[in-house]
Amino acid sequence: MSSAPDLDLLPSDVETALRKTVRALLADRCPTAAVTAMYDGDRSLAEALWPALAADLGLAGLLVPEAFGGGGASAVEAAAVLDELGRACAPTPFLTSSVVATSVLLSCADVDVAREALGSIAAGDRTAALVVPLSTGPDASLPSITETDGLLSGAVRSVAGVIEADLMVVPVRTPAGVAVHLVESAAAAIEPVVSLDMARQLADVTLDGAVGRLALADGEAAIRSGLLAGAGLLASEQAGVARWCLEQTVAYLKVRRQFGRVVGGFQAIKHRLADLYAEVEAASAAARYAAAALAASEDVEIAARVAASYCSDVAVHAAEEAVQLCGGIAMTWEYPAHLYLKRAKADQLAWGTPSAHRAALADVVNLVVGAPPA
Repeated sequence: MSSAPDLDLLPSDVETALRKTVRALLADRCPTAAVTAMYDGDRSLAEALWPALAADLGLAGLLVPEAFGGGGASAVEAAAVLDELGRACAPTPFLTSSVVATSVLLSCADVDVAREALGSIAAGDRTAALVVPLSTGPDASLPSITETDGLLSGAVRSVAGVIEADLMVVPVRTPAGVAVHLVESAAAAIEPVVSLDMARQLADVTLDGAVGRLALADGEAAIRSGLLAGAGLLASEQAGVARWCLEQTVAYLKVRRQFGRVVGGFQAIKHRLADLYAEVEAASAAARYAAAALAASEDVEIAARVAASYCSDVAVHAAEEAVQLCGGIAMTWEYPAHLYLKRAKADQLAWGTPSAHRAALADVVNLVVGAPPA
């Protein structure tokens, strides 16, 4: 096996400034109370927040090349944005549209319809969504949308980002494999479903004779590459979730008193926080390496799968610790800990479970599971 590539993992000035700008905007426009209100059906935050991120900050086309009107940035900058979105538990289609769908479309960029779609995404005029279940990993079977006389039919359940999308990137089964078609969202029946994480609400999509525009006849590799990029960069969001949980828990335990002492001063609590700190730091490092690998197109599969499998579990553990260590207040609807636990649990299933990524990773590195050590 070749040695790991020498990737630059230090934050650049551009990345630092981008992170600072996104955090300031989210602090001003994404209060946790408004995120909580989404569980009661109030989507006003999502409707107002995305235009500010997409158009005002130009994040919608961050990964789109400058030739198509985008920012021409790399996965490293996208990871910085996702880390901040995770810290705020923000309800935006950045991951589904600007990362996953855009990654697939970039593989189709030789076709006019794909270039047109990338231009509209970069301008912030439209959002896109890849029509696969949220749980679909890079190695999972793809939905069975079929084409007859140029018309697409079939149903896909639990699709992320499609509620906000104007354009759907649809995998279509053909005798030769899997093609990529672009379908206007208005041509499909989209039924929102109650989701564990209502800040990333899922929906069932039904196509019944919808007109699709062919973007790539042999598109399975493009779709799987987009799913792998999504899983690798989702790790940055999960790292952001985990760090918020750690920081808020530490801050709370510094002021909460019990038996005449600050709770954070108890040795058992210190040990748990120290262990959690080590996990969160490791998750941030894994997520950052995955983003750098994606940006450099080196060691992508190993880096993305390591980050996806590790950061998923760390985010859940950090959220669970936040709920438990913050005690009774964490059980209330007003305290935001439940938002992060729901986001972490939902993300744990997104674009491949940790166990699925570990199994695939074993194949990549030629590890025989259960074999005795050499």
